[in-house]
Amino acid sequence: MATYLSGITPSGLPHLGNYFGAIAQHIALPARGGEHFYFIADYHALISSRDPVELRSRVREVAVTYIALGLDLERATLFRQSDVPEVCELTWLLSSVTGMGVLERSVSYRDKVEKGIPASVGLFMYPALMAADILAYDSNFVPVGVDQKQHVEIARDMAQSFNAAYGETFVLPDPLLSEHSKVPGLDGEKMSKSYGNTIPIFETGKPLKKLVGRVLTDSREPHEPKDPAGLLLFDLLKLFLTTNELAEWAERVRSGGSNAPGYGHLKQRLIDAIEERFAVARARRAELLADPAEVERALARGAAKARARAVATRDRALRAAGLR
Repeated sequence: MATYLSGITPSGLPHLGNYFGAIAQHIALPARGGEHFYFIADYHALISSRDPVELRSRVREVAVTYIALGLDLERATLFRQSDVPEVCELTWLLSSVTGMGVLERSVSYRDKVEKGIPASVGLFMYPALMAADILAYDSNFVPVGVDQKQHVEIARDMAQSFNAAYGETFVLPDPLLSEHSKVPGLDGEKMSKSYGNTIPIFETGKPLKKLVGRVLTDSREPHEPKDPAGLLLFDLLKLFLTTNELAEWAERVRSGGSNAPGYGHLKQRLIDAIEERFAVARARRAELLADPAEVERALARGAAKARARAVATRDRALRAAGLR
């Protein structure tokens, strides 16, 4: 039976990039069968977070988001990374047999430093902890975006180094790439909290209208024919509309004339689509935020199952290395 593992860092309100790039896939995958582990990467968050109260709130928000959006907790295990301390032990065991070059080639490290995150030891070791996260549960598949694929490759390299030194101990994982590898933000760059160009999943009303109003457009008049392929608004609408409806909008924009929609019309359709898509989940989120005990119970159940698996992997690695 295949095992799937992925995680999300609690770095702020989950946004449409998180949803289409990862969360939606995580929620859909359990229907395939197999075992599914999804963790909230609060250890990873310590690299940039210095506010304990805010971090706890962000962790709760991620858990609430997954449950509200429909993650089947009978088929999938949702848990906090820090509830499984064995991943820290595995990080050391793996690091002890891994060459420096494996971590030095990490694109994630260079990108984060360029964005102003201090070049801490933790940031440099981030891929090693990620490898431990992946390998702790004997993961066969890791659902990720294209930009996260290297983390899976590093996990494989570290597992192979350990296996070469001590015998077959870790399962080698494979990436499972998301269909939406790059969800555009308000400015056309990849939607990211680092760029300040996000649309939170559960935003609604006037705040949502204000955000969508910031979607980058040009100064062309509605009657001027336009290529839909060159419009950021169409890239966002593709995430929500049916193929037929999207084709109708595209034809009207391409033809131009008196019946062509302006950017305002397209933005209003995007607002309506977001409101419609997440209406039920938005209501469920409100219920969960009002009952934090329910969320904690779900995380505790997930942690118990995840830790049992990680302990078995840790003990196997300790025996292989001669520490037991």
